[in-house]
Amino acid sequence: MATKETRAHGNAPLKDTPSRLDAVEQPDSGSNAADQPDLLGLEPVELRELLRLMVLARRFEEKAAESYQLGKIGGFLHLYVGQEAVAAGAISALRQDDYVISAYREHAHALVRGISARAVMAELYGRADGCSKGMGGSMHLFDRSVNFMGGHAIVGSHLPIAAGVGYAIRYRGGDQVCLCFFGDAAVNIGAFHEALNMAAKWELPVIWIIENNAYGMGTGIQRSAAISQLVDRACSYEGTASAQVDGMDVLKVRAAIDEAVRIAREEKRPSLIEAITYRFMGHSMADPSHGTYRAREEVEEWREDDPILSLCDSLIEAGAMTSEEYEEMDRAVIEEVEESAEFAEASPRPDESHIYDLVYSDEYPHGLDRRDSWR
Repeated sequence: MATKETRAHGNAPLKDTPSRLDAVEQPDSGSNAADQPDLLGLEPVELRELLRLMVLARRFEEKAAESYQLGKIGGFLHLYVGQEAVAAGAISALRQDDYVISAYREHAHALVRGISARAVMAELYGRADGCSKGMGGSMHLFDRSVNFMGGHAIVGSHLPIAAGVGYAIRYRGGDQVCLCFFGDAAVNIGAFHEALNMAAKWELPVIWIIENNAYGMGTGIQRSAAISQLVDRACSYEGTASAQVDGMDVLKVRAAIDEAVRIAREEKRPSLIEAITYRFMGHSMADPSHGTYRAREEVEEWREDDPILSLCDSLIEAGAMTSEEYEEMDRAVIEEVEESAEFAEASPRPDESHIYDLVYSDEYPHGLDRRDSWR
């Protein structure tokens, strides 16, 4: 069973958060600064934006699940509920000209990076106004305008691509970094070792971040990895910095990635970060709840460590936000997500004449005529 030391944050889901926040005492003006939570020196506006991004990711996934159950989204759908602190904490540490690449559980990464909820939802609906023009779907979100390089459905297939992005940065003499997200199951495949070896050997500015949510589909990581701490894999690649971080704490993730970014820019070295996190939903909508491979008690224990509730409490305790401001934020996010679903519903489906547009780099060969004749 996957367990961790939990904090006293209650086990209410996000929808019940306002009632919990109302009960949090506001600090008085005489509060000892030493008793305040560590907010990394971030301004209140920055902290509230981190919270808003996590709430946006959560509410978006809830709406996506609803749309899937109504048959408006097809194919596979892997939700990120519970892991929001990793995406928000990590991506917020980047510059706009840095790069982000992810695996198939990437809706939150895309939203945090700046792809609109409209464009992401339309892509899930398979519509022409989606960020991949309706040709990719849930697991293939791309947007060059914000340097979001995907969305890759094959486990670990994007790790060599991340190394390639790092090589391109170094070749051009830039100081950008590439942040590469992947799950715990990817550390056991060959591409992981090949990519980390190349990044270390060529001193590429890649930050590898393992989102260790304890399960590869339904298989516990302790059953599939011959190592207890995945971050220790970094020891095999000399020069690779490493750290293990509480992935349920957005500020701890942010601090770890801040340092990894500094190392990549100044010391020209890659880093491997293991973020210990947990998905509150199943592996995908084919496994919507806790599944048969984990106990309900385990899921509820991790829900007590909800990253959104944790940051809410910290901001209110620090006087950086009130419960009323949170409620207004949540309402605004819900409206944004509902509007994104309406936009997706109204968006046209891709024209079938474009089906081969992105298959070849030039015109489709004359064999297309033969395919047409087979119909």
